[in-house]
Amino acid sequence: MLVEKLENLKTIFAEMDRALIAYSGGIDSTLVAKIAYDVLGDRALAITAESPSLLPEDLEDARIQAATIGIAHEVVQTHEMDNPNYTANPVNRCYFCKSELHDTLKPLALKRGYPYVVDGVNADDLMDYRPGIQAAKERGARSPLAEAGVSKLEVRELSKFLGLSWWDKPAQPCLSSRFPYGEEITIAKLQRVGRAERYLRNLGLTTLRVRSAGDTARIELPSEQIQEFILNTNLSTLVSAFQSYGFVYITLDLEGFRSGKLNQVLQLASANPPSIQS
Repeated sequence: MLVEKLENLKTIFAEMDRALIAYSGGIDSTLVAKIAYDVLGDRALAITAESPSLLPEDLEDARIQAATIGIAHEVVQTHEMDNPNYTANPVNRCYFCKSELHDTLKPLALKRGYPYVVDGVNADDLMDYRPGIQAAKERGARSPLAEAGVSKLEVRELSKFLGLSWWDKPAQPCLSSRFPYGEEITIAKLQRVGRAERYLRNLGLTTLRVRSAGDTARIELPSEQIQEFILNTNLSTLVSAFQSYGFVYITLDLEGFRSGKLNQVLQLASANPPSIQS
């Protein structure tokens, strides 16, 4: 089944002839870049969008992974922070982010002679609330992983099968996803969150989030790591560091890490709509 899906992906790219990959450096878009390069060679180009919502370390990872694959790789600047519809952080914030991304990539692709822009959306993403997918589709982007029915787990399995050493790399969505809907996003806030997550990464932690709400940082770690983290971390030093970044209160989420946790407010609102007063 897995090999069959890999062959389907190869067929999709062979039919494209030339493709530009919206390449974040995450495992999804990196798998897409790998297969595209294996099929198309120098007729495939990976483009990473650099903005304040991308950690410098993640950009460097993207560069290293592209070089390892062998695919041509370029970096372009995107300016979603100039759009008040994005910085206001509405529930469809990702729509405006992906609109900016693909409004940047599509003209570039056409100018360079690439008839297709493809992204790393997988089949599981279609089951979640992802308004950015709509923006990409409106601009003609294709999602080979979703087209071939490849799930997130299968992305990792295929990456391991193809010998990609980062097959188990944790998901790392953009830093703007750390803020509750409705809280304005600023460059200073993004930098504050980025520095806090970098601090935790330097402690050897990999799967984590620092959620930011006002002056509060809420650390999310896998639940099985919480006790060890409390016992083995110099918490006073951590608090001092986070406060130097601009946070006032530093908390630990006792439920533990869960991807897409901020979307639970949307689920609760849907399950408990406001009553209509007569």
